[in-house]
Amino acid sequence: MAAFLYKLGISAARNRKKVLFGSIAVLIIAVSIGLGMGIHLNGEITIPGTKSEEAMKVLKKEFSQGTGPEGGTIQVIFKAPEGQTLASKSTQNIIAKTLKSISKDSEIASIVSPYEAGTISYKKEIGYAVITYKSEALQVTDASKELVLKSVEQARNEGLQAELGGTVEFSELEIGGTSEIIGIIAAFMILAITFTSLLAAGLPILTAIIGLVIGVMSVIIASNFIEMASFSLILAIMLGLAVGIDYGLFIISRFRQNLVEGKDVEESIAHANATAGSAVIFAGLTVIIALAGLAVTGIPFITVMGVAGAFTVLVAVLISILVVPALLGMAGERIRPKSKAASIQNPPKDNEHSSRWGRIVTKYPLPIALAGVLLLGAISLPALHLQTGLPDKGSKSIDTTERRGYDLIAEGFGPGMNGPLAIILKAETTDNVQATFAKIGKELSKLPNVAMATPPVPNATGKIAMVTIIPGTEPKDEKTTDLVHLIRDKAAEFKQQDQIEVMVTGSTAVNIDITEKLNEALPKFAALIVGLALILLMMVFRSILVPIKAVIGYLLTLTATLGFVVFVVQDGNLAKLFDIPVAGPVLNFLPILTAGILFGLAMDYEVFLVSRMREEYNHSGNAKNAVLSGLKNSGSVVTAAGLIMIAVFASFIFVEDTMIKSMGLALAFGILFDAFIVRLTIVPAVMTLMGRSAWYLPKWLGRILPNIDVEGESIERVSELKKEIV
Repeated sequence: MAAFLYKLGISAARNRKKVLFGSIAVLIIAVSIGLGMGIHLNGEITIPGTKSEEAMKVLKKEFSQGTGPEGGTIQVIFKAPEGQTLASKSTQNIIAKTLKSISKDSEIASIVSPYEAGTISYKKEIGYAVITYKSEALQVTDASKELVLKSVEQARNEGLQAELGGTVEFSELEIGGTSEIIGIIAAFMILAITFTSLLAAGLPILTAIIGLVIGVMSVIIASNFIEMASFSLILAIMLGLAVGIDYGLFIISRFRQNLVEGKDVEESIAHANATAGSAVIFAGLTVIIALAGLAVTGIPFITVMGVAGAFTVLVAVLISILVVPALLGMAGERIRPKSKAASIQNPPKDNEHSSRWGRIVTKYPLPIALAGVLLLGAISLPALHLQTGLPDKGSKSIDTTERRGYDLIAEGFGPGMNGPLAIILKAETTDNVQATFAKIGKELSKLPNVAMATPPVPNATGKIAMVTIIPGTEPKDEKTTDLVHLIRDKAAEFKQQDQIEVMVTGSTAVNIDITEKLNEALPKFAALIVGLALILLMMVFRSILVPIKAVIGYLLTLTATLGFVVFVVQDGNLAKLFDIPVAGPVLNFLPILTAGILFGLAMDYEVFLVSRMREEYNHSGNAKNAVLSGLKNSGSVVTAAGLIMIAVFASFIFVEDTMIKSMGLALAFGILFDAFIVRLTIVPAVMTLMGRSAWYLPKWLGRILPNIDVEGESIERVSELKKEIV
């Protein structure tokens, strides 16, 4: 591989204009097709085959009002002014005028006022109207939403509190914008400090943007052919930007080191592409495999999310080994490190073989390793009470109308009204079935934590009925989950005694099933990637202990990350600092997504740091000097790469959407823990303690394992390679 990348680097440098203009042409084509076809993200998070999904199919089939798709709904929630009720004549007039204004929209199928439906609270202070559209929730136009917002604002101006709920979203998910710009600016500042050159700092940014746009536009094009949640695109943007900058940084940094060592520009490019480029390919491949490996969960939206992220990483790798050498060919000597130019002629002093941090770590390896492990262990403790779920409108900022509407519904009708359960009763015959339905409905109403249960409503055939249960707690409360499980436990009893099949569905039950399915998939996925890491790292480092150490470090990173997320998101600590609106369960797909992404990125840093240690060990045979050399040559690069990723991911923490916020928080602090505590602290300390045994590999195993030349050893054996290239 190194020999191939060596040739590729020279070819890209010599044909730099063709490579650059070719990549720009691909970018323009991707943008043209992507924008022409448009974004089609359905935003749905579902798992086929769960109990609630099967029950939902029965519900839609037997109780649907028509044959077409279910129309989107908006709840317009009203609260009377202080001292008045919704029964007041003035209040009724305001509500009637508001709904009349909204009814001008031809896209509306029906409007049911609070007075017609009886959806008014016991104290008559709060009530809601239901607007049903002809199209699905995601297809409701901006013009329709704007009319509702304008009408509601008029009601507020007349003294009523009016908020919104339902299936139609008003707080749109932000895709692209301020967060990415902040991340790019922060990355540029870090690169400028690292390279002390604005030109050198700009190159990784430029190549990352090229790769990001091509990758993201490809995902947008794919969204026209496969169902894809909005978070797939968000993840693709996060990863494409972060790894694109980092991979460019690694190759450019090695190029500058080569210049300092006395190589000419072309040789420096070729050698950087062969060595750092090999590490980029391996690291990128690891991230791609980890993300594509999410498919083993058998969960469609997770699989699509992983594949979308993996593709953007693939594009970033290709841009790094093709476009970066071309741009280096254009920049040439202009990005040579000026402060180190003299080191070409003068031999380095002893202390120049190591960094100050390297000397500290190798001098006190045991206490430093123990301190790092204990610190991450302490941060991991909150993960022991991890609770996962899907954020709902109650998780949004109080500044949003959806959150205020959620709170009004809870205030007027109880917290469970925000997540009612639909119970399907299915009989095999119609003999005395209505009496049996009524009996079961009465038993269900007496279950713990049931605030209200409606009488069974039969379908047209009379063989199926629906009972609506309002829990006594909000949807994300553990007691609501317990109620769903209790009803399912009772279902076996009803089946045996009354020959009635009982099923539970509704948005709350669907979310509970998705959460449990994801939690079940996490151990299987974690075991897969841990096994994968051991095999891959054995091939790269030709060692047994180094891969084991790397995997243990990854597990420390993962548990510490989950612990910190629980500490902030679930327990509510530091909530104001990170602008968390309300404490609640951790996003249910965050643990498995974090496990996959952090695995890939952790292996990135492991490869770039430890491959330099192995390169030095192969040359000198001195294990301690290998650790010092690795920290000296790659420590600053890994530091800069870690800071860049933290900056990119952290820029997403302060967006409004709770899901994106928690993803940014987990990835930013996951990289902080892995890069700075695990890879730059624990790893060199443990490597020092292991000494020469770190590089032990049985001869029989060495013969079996393929030899991956990440350090570019094959280049040394092909001294005339450059002359052969035309």
